[in-house]
Formats: sequence, structure tokens, C-alpha cells
Amino acid sequence: MPELEINNRVVSFKKGQTILEVAEKNGINIPTLCYLAGAAPTGRCRICLVQVEGSDRLLTACDTPAGEGMKILTDSPTVRNARKTNIEMLIASGAHNCLIMDQSSKNWTENQSKIMGQPWHNIMCPSYGDCRLQDLAIEYGVRADDLELNYEGHPLDDATPMIVRDFSRCIGCGRCIQACNEIQVNRAIPEPYGPRKDHSQGWYPLVDYDYCTHCGQCVQVCPTGALFEKKAFGKAAANEIKKVRTTCPYCGVGCQLWLHVKDNKIIRVSGVENAEPNHGRLCVKGRFGYDFIHSGERLTSPLIREKDGFREASWDEALDLVANRFKDIIKKHGPDAVAGVSCARSINEDSYQMQKLFRSVFGTNNIDHCART
Repeated sequence: MPELEINNRVVSFKKGQTILEVAEKNGINIPTLCYLAGAAPTGRCRICLVQVEGSDRLLTACDTPAGEGMKILTDSPTVRNARKTNIEMLIASGAHNCLIMDQSSKNWTENQSKIMGQPWHNIMCPSYGDCRLQDLAIEYGVRADDLELNYEGHPLDDATPMIVRDFSRCIGCGRCIQACNEIQVNRAIPEPYGPRKDHSQGWYPLVDYDYCTHCGQCVQVCPTGALFEKKAFGKAAANEIKKVRTTCPYCGVGCQLWLHVKDNKIIRVSGVENAEPNHGRLCVKGRFGYDFIHSGERLTSPLIREKDGFREASWDEALDLVANRFKDIIKKHGPDAVAGVSCARSINEDSYQMQKLFRSVFGTNNIDHCART
């Protein structure tokens, strides 16, 4: 296998791999911001810059092919200074006020005070403590109060009931575009070229709602607070959240979820990256349809109907009643007098068991599934 050198360490690689892929394979960290696994690398944010011997400029590791005999430095002073400059430009491009939030408002600049008066900026950024740009700014020693932030002229899209798109925090990384076009393949966010590009105002990843399915994948991949869930805004900071893994209840696919929980209440939901079968992808119901969990109208025990209405019962009593009714019907009218419909919200294994119950135990083929229609 061909070999190259990273930080004075000789490693092998496969033809076609990028410098970033080779580094990750060998446990060498190269920071990224715009890179999205499963999508074509763009090198747009230029945070993954590395120094390659013989090159007259720094190269982006995410889209530069690895080459035989390359000598690469991933954390040299030149590289770190370039990354810091790029981070400063990204922060200065918008209303990224998070790094001064712990300071007294008396020390805020005029711009920073005006930022705090904008819609959805009155409290802590929704991504505070879970923001890739913030992490990089801290790692590379960037001070927001040393920068003149650009807080004017950014569009705001908060008309939909689920997602807020605050482009004053957008850094133009393109991850939402790739998540929509390459991962979910909804093609609701056009590329930053063509008839929708307004050169006088700059370009923003505005959504075409004729194609948007409100799956929220763009929200999950956003590395800043530009995209966030409206009903989760202000509910909890990242360090107040406990993440609980579970399986989505809405269909039999079995998508893996992270429940973001505070005080035993679900604040929001995200997909589990690198988990089968969804790899972080979710539909609109799986990501946003969790309000019913805390509804006061939910049934908490089985109900048995009687002459005067319904009464609460134990699970043993309810199941015995159902079993005895089935037995009575089959004894009197035969097995074809009963039928079953399996719910699409059940997992595939439960649907399989239900058809076995009807065919093998009851002795009838009167079994169907609501998804078939």
C-alpha cells in the first residue's frame, strides 16, 4: 500500500482517500466545520487546512487526495494561525454573540447590544455549549469582543411552526444544503449559484417550501445556532441536557433517536449518527412529533367499556377479557369470524408475531397491515 507522512509519522493509505480520511483512520485529529460525512467534500470553510511539503499554499484536507510520499503537518504554527484567521472571519460575518454572554452587559459594544435586541437573540443562543464554531473559537483563542460583528441585513425565516432559520448566525458552510440535497434528497435548498443568488445582498440557504418535508435534517447538521427547533428555544442549555437513546415509535423502521431530556421532560429529539438503520436521518414525525408524550390526555391504564361508560382496569384484567372474548367468538362462529389489522407504528417483529397469532393460534388468515393500503 502507498504511504505518506503525517506529523512525522509514516502511515499507509488506500488510493482515492483524502488527507482527512487518512488522518481519521489513524487517529489524527484535523478540525472540520463544513465537512459532512456521506456528502461530497467542498473545502468551503477552510478550517481543515494542513501544510504539505512542496505546496506553496495550505491545502484543505477534506477534499485533497492523499498522495504517495506526502509530508503533512496538521498543527504547525502556520496552520493554526490560518485556522484562527478563518474562524475570526466566520464569527465577524454574523451575529455570533455567545462568547460575551458571560460578561456584564456594561462591557458590551454597541453592536453587541443591538444583536441582543434582535428576534431570537434575547436569551442564550440555542446552540450554546453545543456549537462547533464556538468550540473552535475557544480552542484557537478567538475573542468575539475584539471583532466588529455584522448584525445587519440577514434574513430571518421563523414563519413555520417547527424551525427557525436565523441567517444572522449562518456561516455559509453549506452543510444544510448537502443534508437536504445529498442525504435526504429533498432538494429544497438550492445551491448558492444560479437565479436565486442576489449578488447585492449575498446568498443565504433559503428554503423552497414546495419541496421541504420539514424533516429537520438541516437543523441537525447545522454547526451553529442558525437553524434550531422553535418549540425547544430557551428550554435548556447543552449542559442541562441528559441524552437518552431510544427507538422511534412512529413506524416499523426502527430509527434510533436521542431524547434530549431535562427534568424528566423531552426538550427535543435528534437522530443517532452512525446507528442503524437511519444513520442520523429522521422524518418530520420522528424529530418533531413528541409533544403527545407529556399530554394530560394520554391514557395511563387500560379502560373497559360497561353500560355507564368506561372504567379503569389492570392489565391482567383487560388482557384476560380480550382473550376470553376471542375464545368465545371462535368457539361460536369459527376462526374466520375474527380478523386483525397490525399497526404501522409497531415494530416489524411485533407485526410478525401478530400474524403468527392469527394464523397459527386462531387458525385464520384474516390478518392485514394498515401500511399495505
